[in-house]
Amino acid sequence: MDEIETGFEKILKKIEDLKGKEAGIVEKIKKNDAALLERMAQSAVPVVKSIGLAMLEKGKQDTKGEIYNPNYYPKKMIILGKTDPSPFRPDDTTKKVTDQFCVLSEEGKFYELMYSTDGFLTDSYLNPIDAGEALQHYGYDAMYMLYQAMHDYLRGEEALIEALQKTLTYVFPNTS
Repeated sequence: MDEIETGFEKILKKIEDLKGKEAGIVEKIKKNDAALLERMAQSAVPVVKSIGLAMLEKGKQDTKGEIYNPNYYPKKMIILGKTDPSPFRPDDTTKKVTDQFCVLSEEGKFYELMYSTDGFLTDSYLNPIDAGEALQHYGYDAMYMLYQAMHDYLRGEEALIEALQKTLTYVFPNTS
């Protein structure tokens, strides 16, 4: 019984030691969270170019609210978060923001994509922000969504490679 108690005490001691280390590491990460997000964004640039979306820049709305004659931004983007809209856009204080998103462009830059609509025209403004502002306004959701997008992309690539390998094995059964 003494050996079990001694082993249990050692486990408890290790848990306490790890908790102490964890607190220090978490604090260091929080101090450098913007730098981490910035590095993640730069690393994700090639992926954003392939999985990003063409976001609406401007379009007219019909009576049913459907967009026609749309214009899209030339660079692809991925959405990292959404927040309560600002009361107005920085480029035109007379335009109320109806939807506001944090996006990462294929250039590795962060923006707030602000949409305004007057019932006939929907247009937008890309407000450049840095990684620190992205975390300040959208929280760690932006970091998580970037991580999740990369994770999902990796899973898709792994599935594609596996399918291609199976196809090759089927087409060329005698090769190893």
